[in-house]
Amino acid sequence: MAEQKKAQAKKQPYKSVFEGHEDCRWSGWKHYPAEKMLTHVRDIVFPFIKNIHDGEKTLFSQHMKDAVFIIPKPSLLQEAVAILDDLNITAQNRDTQGDIYEYLLSELKSAGKNGQFRTPRHIIGMIVELVDPDIGDRICDPACGTAGFLINAYEHIIWKHTSPDMVQEDDEGKYYGLYGDKISDKNAWALLWSSFYGYDFEPTMVRISLMNMVLHGIATPNIEMTDTLSKGVTEENKYTVVLANPPFKGSIDKSDINDHLTVGTTKTELLFVERMMNLLQIGGKCGVIVPDGVLFGTSNAHRKLRQLLLEKCQLEAVISMPSGVFKPYAGVSTAVLVFIKGEKTDKVWFYDMEADGYSLDDKRNFIDGKGDIPDIIRSFRKRHEVNPLDRKGKCFFVPFGEIKENGYDLSISKYKEIEYEEVAYEKPDVIMEKIVGLEDKIKANIGDLKEMLQQK
Repeated sequence: MAEQKKAQAKKQPYKSVFEGHEDCRWSGWKHYPAEKMLTHVRDIVFPFIKNIHDGEKTLFSQHMKDAVFIIPKPSLLQEAVAILDDLNITAQNRDTQGDIYEYLLSELKSAGKNGQFRTPRHIIGMIVELVDPDIGDRICDPACGTAGFLINAYEHIIWKHTSPDMVQEDDEGKYYGLYGDKISDKNAWALLWSSFYGYDFEPTMVRISLMNMVLHGIATPNIEMTDTLSKGVTEENKYTVVLANPPFKGSIDKSDINDHLTVGTTKTELLFVERMMNLLQIGGKCGVIVPDGVLFGTSNAHRKLRQLLLEKCQLEAVISMPSGVFKPYAGVSTAVLVFIKGEKTDKVWFYDMEADGYSLDDKRNFIDGKGDIPDIIRSFRKRHEVNPLDRKGKCFFVPFGEIKENGYDLSISKYKEIEYEEVAYEKPDVIMEKIVGLEDKIKANIGDLKEMLQQK
């Protein structure tokens, strides 16, 4: 139903993906007996999914060709189908397939098979809002994982071109009912659908991200299995937007590092930021999450990377996030960098984020789902109008010259002023007199208590 509504909004004919494959529809086989269901799904439905574009040579079909159906027991498949059927997805007033898939992705543990964890959706949303991609942008995530940044960027663009009366918002602030009805030009739609590029070196993550994008309405996603730090990557100056949360604390063999990466390290958190600079066109914009060590590390590589950010780019924002944002998977403190390639930095806008709308312990309980995020977005957009210079507040500007004098240090603690309240203490002799008085009083009370006990 959602895809039909989108086609109507775009004033385009709707063709069901099940045309000629009606026996693959959920409604056609969900009530089969367990044995028959397993045979049907394994031999008919699963091959259909693997070749969902009717044999076209797409990246989706390329990466799905070796996928294997691994549910071993008929009863297990039947139980899973029954649980999903009880959700009554088709009766919902929104397209929920992608959300269900994202929930399953959220259950991936850092110690699991894939060794990766999701970036929280609301943090992705904040970064996408700050970078603000639109139709015509070529958008890349060089370490895409489950494709969360690419999907959010797509939804952000659709939201910008959807009539307000169609847009709805759930309790966590996620928009839905996004049909892009203001986009009437078919060429604009074609441009939008071909605007998302992702790379990951792990084949399972590539398949996951491909399926995730298909479920969110991007029919032919451009996701490839590539280590973007390696020598084999030749892309330079190609994208207008880069969005990413690259792996922290990793390393790469020195002999494998791309020759265009010059910071002189094997630390992936530094190499990925330089890779993003190289991927961007002049004037292109990046939003990236980095561990705090990138901001103040004292090695030559740390310092050189920050120098590149400030002197070869316009570093627009450093948003310091609390350490609990990635719990329970990781407790590392992180920051968001927003920069534009090709302009020397004049001044940097800092924001001290204290809350993200969830508890900052391992439970990550829902509070309001937003925390400081609305204020961050609002303040960032108005930063040049307000020009905040008071360093006692949550956000303020720091000029380039001062940052350079501090060894290109980008940690907010280096520049934020802490306001201390003056406390007036009594003189020591007065305090001692009070202590003696208290001792005498305690002794007197003990004496009275002894007398009472003796009388009894």
